[in-house]
Formats: sequence, structure tokens, C-alpha cells
Amino acid sequence: MDLTRRNLLKGGIAATTAAATVSSPSIFVRRLTQANAQDKTIKVGILHSLSGTIAIIERSLHNAELLAIEEINAKGGILGKKIEPVIEDPKSEVRFFKEKAEKLLLKDKVVAVLGCYTSASRQSVLPVFEKYNGVLLYPTLYEAQECSYNCFYTGAVPNQQLTDFVPWLIKNVGPKFYLIGSNYIYPKETNREVKALLAKHGGQTIAEEYAPLGHTEFSTNINKMKAAKPDVIFSDLVGDSIVAFYKQYRQFGITAKDIPIGSPITTEEEIKAMGAENAIGHYTSFNYFQSLKNPQNERFVKAFKGKYGQDKVTNAVMEAAYFQTYFLAQALEKLKGSTDADALIQEGLPGQQFQAPQGKVKIDEKNHHTWLWARIGKANPEGQFDLVDSSKDWIHPEPWTKVLYPDKDCDFTKVPKGSKSGTITVKP
Repeated sequence: MDLTRRNLLKGGIAATTAAATVSSPSIFVRRLTQANAQDKTIKVGILHSLSGTIAIIERSLHNAELLAIEEINAKGGILGKKIEPVIEDPKSEVRFFKEKAEKLLLKDKVVAVLGCYTSASRQSVLPVFEKYNGVLLYPTLYEAQECSYNCFYTGAVPNQQLTDFVPWLIKNVGPKFYLIGSNYIYPKETNREVKALLAKHGGQTIAEEYAPLGHTEFSTNINKMKAAKPDVIFSDLVGDSIVAFYKQYRQFGITAKDIPIGSPITTEEEIKAMGAENAIGHYTSFNYFQSLKNPQNERFVKAFKGKYGQDKVTNAVMEAAYFQTYFLAQALEKLKGSTDADALIQEGLPGQQFQAPQGKVKIDEKNHHTWLWARIGKANPEGQFDLVDSSKDWIHPEPWTKVLYPDKDCDFTKVPKGSKSGTITVKP
């Protein structure tokens, strides 16, 4: 039986199970990505939407990865070879992500892909990477409950975001939450975690609603919110919906002093698009904010604005896109230029560290997720965030949310060299 991520999500694993093997598909097609002496470049795929409803945020990820590649190449590349980005635009359509991923792996023969934003797009391409033994580095915060041998997750999981954010909102704003999100897996799974945290910490869910992806008309929802009188609107709307919702929220005469919005996904990018006046006083939980004061972030912001324009802003998701590019370059250096997928997965990427703009980050040696920092910001009139809370140290990633799955974890350290399998362990 093939216990891939999809089977785990569908059926789960009984708490009495000691271990389950995560195998690559039975039909395995080897990609010919081993660099030869004549190659002058190392091809890396970039798979982010440059058009459509999610392009508002995905373009910044694309830009950050190109900035990192430019910096790496300027320093001599990888063992004297330049990184050659192979760019695809899936146009915010889930079906195109799968097609583009297959092209990058099979036709372009890229070493790895830096890509995706939504969980729907990630889940659409994972079967491709698992079938052809490709390597995906995924930079977006996500809902967890997933482990894939072929994916490295550099964005936040709930214990690096929600675990502190929800209790903080209950304590500092109030216990009654009204949940609204886009209608796909990330908001629904995230809100399931939020509801569990509310129950644990004495909060209350008074309503839960979902809008189609890309939806931009929220008058009915906002009227319901006004009537319900919650303490917090918890929003995991994405893309263009964020901009539309915040603007209409203010147009209906509701400010953060009345009912603040708390979000795990609204960044400086969406605030720039909506206008700072529509976000003042609302809260976001992230690992990184542009306003962080440290030398690495100051260099990063200066370089990004220098390349793309002084009016541009940085954000948490594109910061992960930036440092994951360095993770990949360092892994290839470690492997002395080998681009073999299994070598990258088993030896090159696990344990990689980088002094990122948010602070030191690291790919966990066991679970393919990333040690990150946790911060809560309050939007200010300049379109930036003022820190109101932050973790004292980087936080170990938990691929399975403990408030829902206390006995599940991922461990790929028991993978024999040359094997295509990992281990999902279930604690007794």
C-alpha cells in the first residue's frame, strides 16, 4: 500500500501504528538531471503565478527568488556554474500548475523547482514530484498535516503562527471569533485548527463562512459580522479577496477600534494594494515583517527595492522564497555539484541553515520543514507592521498540528541511502 500524503490525509493512521512507510510510486521514472562536465549552468524551475487572482502575492515570490539567484550568480554561482532560472506562469489556475511542473521536470530537466503558493496548487503538483522523483521547495505558510519525501516546506506551519496568535487575540482583544476564508483547503484546515485552539483557550467561534477563491463582493458577509458583534474577525481570505474585503470592511464604517481583523496571511503586499488606511490597527501573525531591525533585513530590503523599485515592499512569504533559494544553492555546493534528486533530498537539503532577514533559519533534519520565528504585528499608517509580540527564539516545526494530531510526526532520517522511502512515526 502506498501511504503517500494523500492517503494519510484521507484515512489517517491509527494511534497504535508504530510506523508507516512512505514510498515513491511503483512506476518510477528517473530524471536525467546529473550535471555533466559540459554543462555551464544549473537549471532551476520557478513556478509562481504572474497573472490571475493570486499574482498579487505570487509575483513577489518570483521576484525574491530571482533576486537570490542574481546574488548567488554574482558571487560565482555554484562551483563556478551559474543558476539558470526556467520560469513558468500557471496563471493562478490549479490545473496549470500540474502541467507546468511536468514540463519543468521532464522537458526542461530542472534540478529542483521553487514554487507554488496556495495549498491547492501544492497538492496538485505533489503527485508529479512524487511520480518523477523531483524536488519541490515550497515557501508558503500552510495548514500542515502533510509530509512528502519530495517536498521541503520553508513557510510556517501552525505551531509557528497560530499557536501563539489565537491565545494572544483572546487575551488582548476578546474571545468571540468570526471566521471568514477562501473556499479551499488552506483556510478550511486553518480554521479547524483555530477552532481547536479557541476551545483550548476559552474562546468561542460564533460564525464560519467561506467565499469562492477570487471573490470580491463581501457586503452580505460584513452585514452579518456587524449583526453578530464578534470581538475578532479572523480572516484567511487570500489573493485579491483580501484587498476587496478590507476596503469594503472600512467602507461599511467598521474600524480596528470597533472589531479588529486578525489574519495569518495578510502581508505588506496586500496592504500596499488596498491602501494603508484600510489596514490600520488590524493584526497579522508572521515570521517576518519588512519593519524588522537587523543588518540582514536591511540589506535584503535595500537589495529588493534597488532591483524592483523603491515603492516595492517585502513580505514574509517572499522572504521564505528568498532564503529557500539559498538553501538549494548551499545544498548543491555540499553535494559538490551533483544534482541527483535523492542526494538533494537525503543529504543536501536537510540541516541547511541560513541567516535570513527574519533571523537564523534551518531545514529540520527529520521532517523537511523549517525552523522559523513567530511574530505578531499591528498594521500602522505607513502600510507596515509594528511588532506587538515575538518569540524569544526560533521554533521547531510540527508538520502535524498537536492540538488536532498529538500522536503524529514525520521522520525521514531513517531513509536508507538510495531508497525512495521515508517514515511517518506515530508515538505510542
